[in-house]
Amino acid sequence: MARGGQGLARVAVVVRAGAAPLWWCGVFAAGIGVLVPGLTGRRIGVMAGAALFIVAAAVVAYRRRKRYAALVRSAARAGKHDVLQDRAVTVRNWRRGHRWWLLLAFVAALGSSFVMPAAGGMLLAGVGVGLWLKADWLGRRERAEQALIWVRVDWLGRRAGAPAGKPVKACRATGVAAGDAAPGGARRR
Repeated sequence: MARGGQGLARVAVVVRAGAAPLWWCGVFAAGIGVLVPGLTGRRIGVMAGAALFIVAAAVVAYRRRKRYAALVRSAARAGKHDVLQDRAVTVRNWRRGHRWWLLLAFVAALGSSFVMPAAGGMLLAGVGVGLWLKADWLGRRERAEQALIWVRVDWLGRRAGAPAGKPVKACRATGVAAGDAAPGGARRR
C-alpha cells in the first residue's frame, strides 16, 4: 500500500459472507436427512431441528453485539490512502478460507441424520439465518451512524476470520456512498 494506506474490508460483508453457504448447506442436508428414518424417527428429528434452528439463529444473531457496537462507536475515519476491498473479493476470500469447514459441517449434518433426521441441517440453516440477522443489525447501525464500518484485511487473518475477533483492535469508517456494498453488506442497487 502506498503511503501507509491499509487494505480494508467491510465488517457487514464479512459477517454476511457465510450466511448463504451455511443456509444452502443446511437446507440440502435437512432435505436429504428427511429421507432417512433415523433412530429417533422423522417427527422427533424435524421438531428437534426446528428448535435448534430457532436457538442457533438467535445465538448467532446476538453473539458479540456489545463488541461490534463498541467497535462501531470508536471507529476512526479511513484515510485517503486506504484501499477499500470490493464486496465480491471479500466474499470470495471468506468462502475460500472456510470451504473445508463448510464441507465438514455439511457432512456432519448429513451424518447426524442417521440419528435424528433433518436436525443437523436445520441447525446449519439456523446459523446462516443468524448471520443474515446480524448483518442486517449492522446495516441498521451503519445507517443510524451514517458511516460504513471497515476492518483491516490483515487483522482478519489468512482465513478471513471474525471481524470482531481478538486481532481486531479498531475499525475505520467511511461515508455511506463508499464501496460497492449497501449498509448491511448486501449488493448496492
